[in-house]
Amino acid sequence: MLYQITDWDDAYANGAHIPEGETYLPRWTKAAAAFRAEHRPLPLGRGHLFLPAHTPRGLMVFVHGGYWMRFDPSTWSHLAAGAIALGWACAIPAYRLAPRVRISQITQDIARAVAKAAFNVPGPVVLTGHSAGGHLAARMICEGVLPDRLAARITACVPISPLTDLRALLRTAMNQKLRLDMAEALSESPALLTPRANIPVTTWVGAAERPEFIRHARLLADAWAGLGTATECVLDPGRHHYDVIDGLTDPASPLMRRLLDHGA
Repeated sequence: MLYQITDWDDAYANGAHIPEGETYLPRWTKAAAAFRAEHRPLPLGRGHLFLPAHTPRGLMVFVHGGYWMRFDPSTWSHLAAGAIALGWACAIPAYRLAPRVRISQITQDIARAVAKAAFNVPGPVVLTGHSAGGHLAARMICEGVLPDRLAARITACVPISPLTDLRALLRTAMNQKLRLDMAEALSESPALLTPRANIPVTTWVGAAERPEFIRHARLLADAWAGLGTATECVLDPGRHHYDVIDGLTDPASPLMRRLLDHGA
């Protein structure tokens, strides 16, 4: 669908377009604290590693969003629930935030955290993340980011509402903090890079999201399909940018099945 953008900041604004959008952060924070009270995490740097009761079947990594500028893993602990219920470990890594660091440095933060978590949990690895975290999950399977031996363990990548072509963000006010220039926008845009072979990719986005997020999700799926990657773009009916991640809490959800079926 073609559309014209006249306000680039509004195009990437989510809360203002979601009913009761201001209520989600306190709800997430409360749910995350309750989950940690029942499932004590192991430290993963400044992040968290949740383990199931028995030997893990594998490792799921969830990378949080916040436009690379906000939040930390403590807000998202409850999103490990679906993986834990299915016997998988779940890592929720931390990363340094802009403007302290650039996006290219955040990519390396996540690469190190994924490697550390995978060292502690054997078996298959699946990657997911939301929004800016979806960007970072996709970056992990681009050539040259993770060590070959670790990349060979990855059985699925499901970026949720990902930002995949960062050139558009050069036009937004948030770039005053992100400090993207054209060179970094090109080198950090998964849709413009080459993925590793043989890792199935599903971009997952709410059908009720802002048009730009749907565009980014489709762009990555189409670009990587053109390079021979098995891809699909799923529009989750009725979901918006804040509730599209809810499926990660439900072991029977279509989102969890898409993540873990390849590694079962």
